[in-house]
Amino acid sequence: MDPHTEKTMLDLAPAAQRVAALLDAVGDDLLDAPTPCPDYAVQHLLGHLSGLALAFRDAARKDFGPTTDTDPGEALPELEEDWRTVLPRRLGDLAAAWRAPEAWEGTTRAGGVTLPGEVAGLVALNEVLIHGWDLARATGQEYTADEASLQASYAMLAPTAFSAQDRGPFGPPVPVPDGASLLDRVIGLSGRRPDWRPGK
Repeated sequence: MDPHTEKTMLDLAPAAQRVAALLDAVGDDLLDAPTPCPDYAVQHLLGHLSGLALAFRDAARKDFGPTTDTDPGEALPELEEDWRTVLPRRLGDLAAAWRAPEAWEGTTRAGGVTLPGEVAGLVALNEVLIHGWDLARATGQEYTADEASLQASYAMLAPTAFSAQDRGPFGPPVPVPDGASLLDRVIGLSGRRPDWRPGK
């Protein structure tokens, strides 16, 4: 294996497991609650997480088709009736797929976009980490992320913060106070207010 590829491999399991751990506290009464994603209620956020886990699993496997070639922004995500069993399984499959060295090699597709495997893996990690925070905030839960995942997301998002006109994958960055935690800095770079709460 190419030494450079080996250096860029990341473990998606901590971020995926953290999201899965949030699900038990998401009651049916919260499915219509707002989230930090303006267009998404909790049910749409869960549907998006389920869809992206499937899409990036298949991207890791280079298993191209509707899951990898559909733009996720075309419509609001739908939530499967059995999401409480489907979503944790998909998150586990996602992390497992990106443990394969070949997932990080060559090119792949996600959301209809062709990109290097190592970039797709980083995007997948970032999506799970950021949307995990979204879900925690929307449902009143605490959220932590492992240092390696935070550092990888920060490195991905920081180049978008050089000017007010720059936009990251989630929108223009939001300034955070000096001395903010790495998690808050990542969340700010993603275009969210770290102090977001429902109704605030």
